[in-house]
This record gives sequence, structure tokens and C-alpha cells, in this order.
Amino acid sequence: MAGRYHPRVLDLLVADATIVDGTGAVPFRGSVGVLGDRIVTVARDGAAIPEAGRRIDAGGRALSPGFVDVHNHSDVVPLVEPWMDSALRMGSTTLVVGNCGASPWPPAGAPETATLIGVRPDDLDMPWPTFASFLEGIEACRPAVNVAALVGHGALRQEAMGLDRREPSGDELSRMRRMVTDAMEAGAVGLSTGLIYVPGIYSRTDEVVALAEEVAPFAGVYASHIRGEGRDLFAAVREAIEIGARAGVPAHVSHLKCESSLVWGRTDELLELLVGHDATADQYPYTAWASSLWSLLPDWAPVGDLTRLLEDPDIRTRLVAAVEHGEPAFQSSVDGVGWDRIVIESTAEGRWNGLDLVAIATAMEVEPAEAMFRLLLDEPETAVIGHAMHEDDVRAILARPDVMVASDAAAMSPEGPLAGVPVHPRNYGTFPRVLGHYVREQGLLTLEDAVRKMTSLPADRFGLTGRGRIAEGAFADLVLFDPQTIAEAATFEAPHAYPAGVDAVVVNGLVAWHGERGERAGRVLRRG
Repeated sequence: MAGRYHPRVLDLLVADATIVDGTGAVPFRGSVGVLGDRIVTVARDGAAIPEAGRRIDAGGRALSPGFVDVHNHSDVVPLVEPWMDSALRMGSTTLVVGNCGASPWPPAGAPETATLIGVRPDDLDMPWPTFASFLEGIEACRPAVNVAALVGHGALRQEAMGLDRREPSGDELSRMRRMVTDAMEAGAVGLSTGLIYVPGIYSRTDEVVALAEEVAPFAGVYASHIRGEGRDLFAAVREAIEIGARAGVPAHVSHLKCESSLVWGRTDELLELLVGHDATADQYPYTAWASSLWSLLPDWAPVGDLTRLLEDPDIRTRLVAAVEHGEPAFQSSVDGVGWDRIVIESTAEGRWNGLDLVAIATAMEVEPAEAMFRLLLDEPETAVIGHAMHEDDVRAILARPDVMVASDAAAMSPEGPLAGVPVHPRNYGTFPRVLGHYVREQGLLTLEDAVRKMTSLPADRFGLTGRGRIAEGAFADLVLFDPQTIAEAATFEAPHAYPAGVDAVVVNGLVAWHGERGERAGRVLRRG
């Protein structure tokens, strides 16, 4: 950049790299110099290169901005595994947490964020009376990657009115609005909803609009796990766009997908909904989702009431019908998918892990819905994977230039305390899968277009100033990888596996990974 000071000695130099700068521009050969936490020189091949205290010779491999994962559930992972290895080792240098309406603040939401990563809430110290204290607590853990946070609507609602299945009173809504403002003033990047989960599922559009209005003065974003991704997909996307428009904030649809055969092949129609609106989306590049088994229940049958509900034969009959076929106000996750594509991810006993509901039902000598009820009664937090999407739709959404890549994962390691948790392979493989499978092997995207979808596009959308680009003055978040070998190694059968081809990761100017762990240099990023 003309006029910028170029030091004679750098802290770090990544030399002889193919620079993929995050903007979508054609890659070029050159070197990147770092002083402190910033990029201070981007020199094309042949230009004079300053001396550096540490030098990494790239040998022509690709150097890009660190990947920005805007849909992540590592809210409390720094308390457990501050190295956040699975994120770090696949090149993620910034995670946006607080998604799907779940956040550790306000306090009522804290237990769910622990449960989401397979940890007992009582095993964690989460004494956060304010959103600011939550951010300070994460910062004190010295995470290996940067963390930015949304505030979750589900947590707000539970704090204000418990799990009541009704509209909030005027006082309750005012309290939630104040909490959103407090979070935004502390540095939250926006508001998230999880409208298929309790208690978000009980809310109406007007309630969410009122809360999203509190985000507008801070230039935040409204991110939503929408109300339905199968039968109700189109209405749900329209609702998200409506909420953003009425509240005056950008709308963002989390993990965009065509879930179930009821909507397979309709991606062009789906993507057209975003055109002409201040609306974007993210996607993980897999044909299976992962969630809690209780998410298959309708809103009138929370898992805590399941024992009582099943005692009534008429209610049991209605519940089975709702789970398998849906109701006017409830989308079934089984309809158009089938019980044989719903696979148990984790139970405490482990006996059923990796088996689909048909196989489990056969072993139990009951119908699949009954098998599901038994699993939930034994362990309400049973996790499940649904093989519900079609590869053609995944490809069509991924090819869209305004759809970001995101993992919907939580950071962990094969050696750490979360290693025993069966997980989706996206936890370890999201970004390498795109670069290896869809860029190199299939040619669906160019390298520069894929990197843009992982870097500058999400950084700009979520207000992460100075991130997502290789440019002089930008923060030095970098990933060095080999485009010829980068690939996911994680599978559904063996998900705890680091990817190949990621050689080095730099976070805020310090080498966090280069064949071995380096320094934990992540920060909490606050909007504003």
C-alpha cells in the first residue's frame, strides 16, 4: 500500500507463497511480512524481501487469510480445550459462536452450550452475570483462535420466561430487548435464533423482529436457524428475510439446505429468494445434518414431558403421526427422509451409536418411533445425524458466490476431553473438504472463489474489521496449505481425524500451528 511504513526487520515472513488474498482475485506468487499482529508487506515475486525473525518457506504452496467460520458452537470450548485443535488444524482462525439461539449468556442459556459439546454443565464454571463478563471469561482462557459471539434468542427467552409455550408479556419482551442491547454494547456481533428448538420454537415473528430491532443501531446481523428446512423451507426463509427487513438489519440464514426429498432439486428456487434482499447464507458441504434427537419432537411435546404424554394412548398416536408426517405448524424431520437415514450419534451407554432407527427398532422389537421414545426417555440429550440432503443440492448451494462456508461444529481434538464424543466429520473437515473435494477434484469452484467464501465474505458480513484478507494493514491471520494434497480425513465412521495438507496457521501474527502447536494467540473480537 503506497505510503505505508515498511520495516527493515519483520517478526515473521512467509516467503515464496502462492497468495490467495481472499478477495477472489487471481492468485499470485509472492511473500507476506508480519510485524506484531499485522501484515505490513505483501511483496510480489521478485521484489525485495525484508529480513525476519522467523521465516517460513512456502515453496509455492497457497497462503490465504485464515478461514472465518461464522456458524460454530464452540462457545464454551475454550474452558475445556483452549487449543481448539480441530478448528485450528483445518485453518479456521476466527469462529462466530452463539448460533441457533444458544449462547452462554444470559445464564439460563449456559447449560445448553455445554451440553452441545458433550460436557456436563455442572463440570464447567460459567459465572457470567453479563455478556461482557462472558467475553472476558473466554478471553482469559487464551483460546488458540479468535472468537466472536452472537447473543442467542433461546437463551434470552428462557431467562425472561422459562420454557413457557406462549407469547411474552410486555414486561418480558422489554426485558429481552434490554438484554439484547446490553449484549450489543458489550460487543456482540448480532442476534441468533433457533426456531426449531425449544424455546425458540414457541416464538412468533413479531417477537423476533422486536429483538432484532435492538441490533440495528449497532450494525449487527440477524442469523437464524430457520423454522423449517424441508417441507416448510421456503416459508421459513421468507420469514428470516422479513425479520431482517422489518428490523432494519442484514438477515443471514444458517446452514442453508434442501432437507428431505420433499424439496430436493429446488435449489434454484431457494437461492432466488435471497435475490434483491439484504440476505445471505452459509452452508456446510455435507449431505447430513447433526442435532439432538429431541429436535424431532413437535413443540407441544417437549422431551421433559414425554413420559406423561406417552401415557395417553390418543396423545401417543398423535405424537407418532406428528414425528413421522408433521402437522400444519410442525415440519417432520422424518417425512421425505426415512427412519433408516436417521442415525444415532451418541448415547451415554454407546450401544446404539452409529445405528439407524430402523436397526435399533428391529433390535428392540418395536416400531422406529417407539425406539426413538425409548432412547429419549433413557437419555434426553441423545445426539443424532440425519442423512437428509441430496448431493446435487449441496453442490448447487456451494457454487453460489454469496453463500459462505461454515462448519456448524465445535472445536475438539482426538486426544482431548471431548475425544470420546461421536461427532459429525464437519468438526474436522469442513474447509479442507471444500478445497480438496469440490475445488481440486470436482472443479466446482476456483481456488480463489472458494477462499473468498471462507474469508472476506464472512468477515465483511459479520463486521469483523481487518479480517479475511491478505493486505497491508490487515490482521495477520493466515493459513498455509497445499492445494494438491489438502483433504478431509474425517469420516462418519471415524470422525476424529485431522485433515491433510494444512501446513501452518498464523493467528494475530503468531504461529499457532506449523507441524506442531505454537502459540495460543486468539482474541475475543467485539463489534464496534
